[in-house]
Amino acid sequence: MRRAENLAAGSIAVGCIVLAVKGAAWWITGSAALYSDALETVVNVAASVVAFAALRLSAKPADANHPFGHEKVEFLSAVVEGALIIVAAISILEHAWQTWLDPQPLSAPWLGLGLNAVGGAINFAWAAALMRAGRTLRSPALVADARHLRSDVITSVGVIAGLSLAVLTGVLRLDPLLAAATAVHILWSGFRLVRESIGGLMDEAPPTEIVDRVRALVAENADGALEAHDLRMRYAGRLTFLEFHLVVPGRMSVADAHDICDRLEAALKAAMQELVITIHVEPEGKAKHPGVLVL
Repeated sequence: MRRAENLAAGSIAVGCIVLAVKGAAWWITGSAALYSDALETVVNVAASVVAFAALRLSAKPADANHPFGHEKVEFLSAVVEGALIIVAAISILEHAWQTWLDPQPLSAPWLGLGLNAVGGAINFAWAAALMRAGRTLRSPALVADARHLRSDVITSVGVIAGLSLAVLTGVLRLDPLLAAATAVHILWSGFRLVRESIGGLMDEAPPTEIVDRVRALVAENADGALEAHDLRMRYAGRLTFLEFHLVVPGRMSVADAHDICDRLEAALKAAMQELVITIHVEPEGKAKHPGVLVL
């Protein structure tokens, strides 16, 4: 987890640099659209701080009060980040409305757009690095942070293109319209992030293809057993919890049944990282489909 923490700390530093650049762009121009882009970066910095704290807490080992570990805190941090995005979108809409009512000419627009482009380029590079690392480490906090930055990049591209058009045509109200469109995009991103994070908090099952792969691995490596059933899986941050019942012949020794379980665990852990397995061994009278190995 040290790598994940270092990346989260790096996000805070990168976010502060981008915020300074985009904040300067807004300050110079007075643009509502550039204000919206800068405010989204404020949210990104706050989200990075939340992600860093969540990763530090999730890395703590299991204890008496949290026997299954602290990994789920990453999902909670992603919910907080989604809520921050929604708050930012509402603030942008309010600012866009005020600018719509009283549009003002922009000061030094090309300088502001150039600065904003620099900030967007930094975010693009860092978002790509974060997404790769987040998927490799299976960290919801890092993936959420990367999605924020991707959203910010999309916003920056739209703002730069639209605001350039506004400057060239002299239509001042394109500026608050762009800000409002940015807010809608941010709002959708926030709602999607919250929904996905709540799924993790509610012990949502992994995708069907992953569950099917686990079923196949159990079937391939359960020689000596009669049946496996009641398989369940759930995510908890970087961990995946798997449990199922394994039916063996009633006369089989405990040692032999344990050997089958060891073989199954080895095959499953070789295929999936950070897997926590619980196997409940039962005698043949508990089989639900006698004579065959099923899940």
